[in-house]
Amino acid sequence: MCRHLGWLGAPVSVSSLVCDPPNGLAVQSYAPRRQKHGLLNADGWGVGFFDGTEPRRWRSPMPLWGDASFASVAPALRSHCVVAAVRSATVGMPIEATATAPFTDGHWLLSHNGVVDRATLPASGSAESACDSAVLAAALFARGVDALGEAVAAIGAGDPGGRLNILAANGSRLLATTWGDTLSLLRRPDGVVVASEPYDDDPGWQDVPDRHLVTVTEDRVTLTPLEGS
Repeated sequence: MCRHLGWLGAPVSVSSLVCDPPNGLAVQSYAPRRQKHGLLNADGWGVGFFDGTEPRRWRSPMPLWGDASFASVAPALRSHCVVAAVRSATVGMPIEATATAPFTDGHWLLSHNGVVDRATLPASGSAESACDSAVLAAALFARGVDALGEAVAAIGAGDPGGRLNILAANGSRLLATTWGDTLSLLRRPDGVVVASEPYDDDPGWQDVPDRHLVTVTEDRVTLTPLEGS
């Protein structure tokens, strides 16, 4: 239902991750190559990055392919840690900037690629929007993103039809889950990319098996099977 990307490594421009690659998120907004659900991601986009330890965000309910102002500024935005997404809204969910990832609790940036039944989630007054992804993000923040793998396994058990690919970063760690949708990672000399699908044809891309947790730190990448896999 969405495509997302995370980066942890040396400072790079947001444009080099989102706009410049031949099959980056800018292209995935209208022509994703591996998306299983939906054909377009035209219901908004968001980019979050860390300025030191402070998470910053730029979000819009418009399609990324038509946002010339972002394309002009993205080369000047640089960060060592980035979370970006293009959105295909779940049927019935609002299309608004506050419904667009990444969501934040002031420490983590978090994106959800998938769908979840809001009735299976605890009620929250802190969700940024009524959309399923925002309510899910609030539940994960309340539970603690450090326990992301356990949380996704528990939510997945309560919602067997849910798709729970999560991407979260706090500036020093990048976490991701596969639960019903695609995810790939690329180890580069200057850092690690985790993305819903490869943004180019580099042979170094590695597909992550379903129902796994990916943990990226400064010096290692770890894949861990999730409970219920």
